[in-house]
Order: sequence, then structure tokens, then C-alpha cells
Amino acid sequence: MWLGTLYALAAGLMWGLVFVAPLLLPEYAPMLLSVGRYLAFGLIALPLAWLDRAELKKLRGADWLEAVKLSLIGNLLYYVCLASAIQRAGGPLPTMIIGTLPVVIAISANLRNHRRDGRLPWRRLAPSLVLIALGIACVNQSELQALRDDPNADPMRYAIGALLAIVAVACWTWYPLRNADWLRHHPGRKPRAWATAQGVAILPLALLGYGLVWAWFAFSGKDFPMPFGPRPGFFIGLMIAIGLFASWLGTLCWNEASQRLPTALVGQLIVFETLAALAYAFLLRGEMPAPLTFLGIALLICGVVWAVRVKPTPATN
Repeated sequence: MWLGTLYALAAGLMWGLVFVAPLLLPEYAPMLLSVGRYLAFGLIALPLAWLDRAELKKLRGADWLEAVKLSLIGNLLYYVCLASAIQRAGGPLPTMIIGTLPVVIAISANLRNHRRDGRLPWRRLAPSLVLIALGIACVNQSELQALRDDPNADPMRYAIGALLAIVAVACWTWYPLRNADWLRHHPGRKPRAWATAQGVAILPLALLGYGLVWAWFAFSGKDFPMPFGPRPGFFIGLMIAIGLFASWLGTLCWNEASQRLPTALVGQLIVFETLAALAYAFLLRGEMPAPLTFLGIALLICGVVWAVRVKPTPATN
């Protein structure tokens, strides 16, 4: 239980990095950031695939198709929506909306997977869900007040950012449920190899996407220097770092957690990503969080600690 939680914590710390990339490269289109990140992930996965070639040979056509689906929706589409939301609404608002994932996934998994994983009793699960929801509400209120105090805020731009973040939530509610399905149905397979398989599966998609973005810039007449934009060194370095740590290593740690923990519980542990993203955002701003934000973070941590103590009970129907 605790080893699985530590793996989820490591994944969250690395996944939090993806929230600051659109803020560090505001002049780059979200689609370019997404395909650039996963192109780096795919290229990193190639030598790793050679190391895992014996495991990858065991995958059948249906397994590769599942890896493509997971990569397309849980990686490419999710990050396009998230990067678009961050560039339109700033870092805090999308982070707050993505922060609802622990509650959304926990409820979805408890309804969907109780026969396989056992049921986390609602009565015992409720306090952790309430604590997490209250924590997110505190952080939300603090950040939304800052937005209200900004005379230059564009409500429509923020609204579009919020909608895109909601679509990202839908993508990443689907991803961990389907990813956990495959891992739990293949307990003898190595989580590292499955993370590598997803990197290999996304490489042709990312190459195609990169070519389409390049063509769109060329035909639309946008004054944007391709293939790597106006800050090529920083862009390449950031994409490699995110591709390695957030995509491959983060996915590996998440797979390890998914094999050890019930899906309803591991879904709640995505709260670590929210905490990391908030910490990185405030470091980038160079300011301390407001007291209400600190209270929200404390409530989130308490909710996670409570959730870890809840043990699933065998399903009776």
C-alpha cells in the first residue's frame, strides 16, 4: 500500500512539470507543445524498447491498439487541452479544475470496478473525498479572487480555458481507468515495458502531428519559425526533460502504483500532481500562496492520508 503510494507521489511530482511548460513558452501553440513533448517521449522510448524487446514481443495486436488509444486520448488530446487552457486562463485555474480528478476518478472507479478491486465503502471513503473537495475549493476560491481583482482579466478567455480544462479532466478520467484495466488483466507484465509501449505507440502519432502543425503554420502565413520556434534550444531542452520525466518515468511510476493499489484509491492520489503543479506555479510567480491556499493544501494532504487508510472490502454483488 505505502510503496504504491510512494510511486504515485513520484509520478505526481514529475507530472506537475507539464503545467509550467505552457507558461514558460507562451508564444508556442498548444498543439506544438503537445506533439513536441510526445515526439521527445517517443524518441526516448526507442532505445528503452530495445531493452524491453522480450516483453514487447509478448504484446499482441489488441495490446498495441490499446496503447495507441491510451496515447492518443490520455497523452496527446489531454495535453493539447491542458496547454490551451493554461495559456488562456493562466496556471491556477486549469490546475484547480484538474485538481478535481481525484474525486472524479475515485467515484468513477468505485462505481465501475468494485467487482474487480473490491468496494471502498462509501461511508469510510466519504471523509477523504470531502477533505479533498474542501481543499480544492479553498485553493479555487483564493485563486479566483485574485482573478476578480485583476482589471485586465478577460472573462471569455478564462471561460474557454475552463472548458478546455474540463475536457482535459474527461480525457484523464478515462485514461487511468483503461490503463489500470490492462495492467490488472496482465499482472505478469512489467509496468516499465507497458510505459515504453505507449511511448513507441505515440511516436508515429506525434510525427504526424508535428508535420501537420508545420504545414498549418506554412499555409496560414503565421510568422513562426519552424521547426523549433523562436527559442529552439530552450524548447528542445524542455521537451526532452518533460518527455523523459513527465511522460516515460512518470508513466512508469504510475503503472507501478496502479498494479499495487485499487483503482478508486490510486485515482485519489493524482492529488499529488495538483499539489506539485501549484508549488511549481507559485515558484514561477516568485510569491507565497495565500493563507487560504495553504489551508487547501493541508486539507488535500489530510484527504490523501485518510484515503490510504481505507481498505477495500470484497464485493458481494
